[in-house]
Amino acid sequence: MKAVWLAFATIFVAELGDKTQLAALAMKAKGISGWGIFIGAMIAFAVLTGLAILFGEWLNAKIPTEIIEKIAAVSFIVIGILMWFEKL
Repeated sequence: MKAVWLAFATIFVAELGDKTQLAALAMKAKGISGWGIFIGAMIAFAVLTGLAILFGEWLNAKIPTEIIEKIAAVSFIVIGILMWFEKL
């Protein structure tokens, strides 16, 4: 159960105000069903989380965690820059 609470807390804090929430807000503002947005988002998040867990286990066996974290950090910076210049 400790892993469940740790995952919940980490993801909850990390996802506050992210682009997924803004996309959901924009969809609701356009009049799309709130339940439809919620169910679709949960399915997408579940699938992506499952893939991350499966791929992460394989990747961690091949590449050190420190390298994976640095790649993730650079990816976020690149995405931020692209969003800043409205290329994404």
